[in-house]
Amino acid sequence: MFCLRHASSSSDVWQNYTHLSPGFSRLMPAITQDLPALAQSIKDWGRELGFQQVGISGLDLAEHEQHLERWLAAGYHGEMEYMGAHGSKRSHPDQLVPGTLRVVSLRMDYLPGDTQMAQRLAQPSKAYVSRYALGRDYHKLIRKRVQQLAERIQQAIGPFGYRAFVDSAPVLEKAIAEQAGLGWIGKNTLVLNRKAGSYFFLSELFVDLPLPVDAPHATEHCGRCTACLDICPTNAFVGPYVLDARRCISYLTIELKSAIPEDLRPLIGNRVFGCDDCQIVCPWNRFARSTAEGDFKPRHNLDNAELAELFMWDEDKFLSNTEGSPLRRAGYERWLRNLAVGLGNAPSSIPVLEALKARQDYPSELVREHVQWALDQHANRQCSSL
Repeated sequence: MFCLRHASSSSDVWQNYTHLSPGFSRLMPAITQDLPALAQSIKDWGRELGFQQVGISGLDLAEHEQHLERWLAAGYHGEMEYMGAHGSKRSHPDQLVPGTLRVVSLRMDYLPGDTQMAQRLAQPSKAYVSRYALGRDYHKLIRKRVQQLAERIQQAIGPFGYRAFVDSAPVLEKAIAEQAGLGWIGKNTLVLNRKAGSYFFLSELFVDLPLPVDAPHATEHCGRCTACLDICPTNAFVGPYVLDARRCISYLTIELKSAIPEDLRPLIGNRVFGCDDCQIVCPWNRFARSTAEGDFKPRHNLDNAELAELFMWDEDKFLSNTEGSPLRRAGYERWLRNLAVGLGNAPSSIPVLEALKARQDYPSELVREHVQWALDQHANRQCSSL
């Protein structure tokens, strides 16, 4: 598969990096490998493992580092202290993993067919769960595939230095994906691809191989469109490319550990775990493709469940039904908190009111407070209709 040669531009590339990679001495047998062919094989192997696209980037993330610093300084990260907890490692892959020379960036589609997103949002008694979270947690599945890719590379060239990441460490994954040519960061701060929209997961393989890099996606294709900014239920976008996470429904329902601000609760509607609005309206998602991964398919009817039904799950049922699911990130207490807000926004009905009253004396003060708020919403609407 690879050409062996004694003098080549690829060998010159290796020689240029001998002083940077601690693992170079281990890689001496591979010095005559055809690096472009190896890079192409990595992409082919990635697709065989279920990734829709693979790109290779360098390490220069200076522009994105400045954007992150401004974002953190403005406090837009809210309670996500981990976003600023690792110094410059997030924007310097070779500091996070010494010896890193390149990052292999991979994307995998997750949209599980037609889950009627707009229809569910228009049914306020239904629970809306972000479509990435309907099935099994993506972390283990994708990490296993990235590990398998690393093993395929190792079979071809021998031992090399690497580390796999799937949204599990201080990595600027969107910036890396853009640098690797997988798409551009859109006005909604997500990576967009002209052939695939934005419904995909990202992962990375840090390597100490001086592979040829792909051309960055230097041009953004959002144009004058502001659909994603205009649709946001809570006006979380400060402007194009800048999100105030403290107002983002995904942050409020997943990351926020305390009470959801009262002024934002009516705006959340029936969204109980995450939010897809800025993706649903994106014109590029006309080209999004359904996933072929069975693990991403909806489980426990989560794409069509009633708020009241989910609210009545006891903790054992929650733990059973969310085993291996992204929903576990919120935990049972915050799951009830989120559902209470959804029930407060739902039309008054016997199932809705009975579900809320059943949790009025729940041991958690956080849950009780949101339940009481929800009951007050129904009482206020009833009074205003008289």
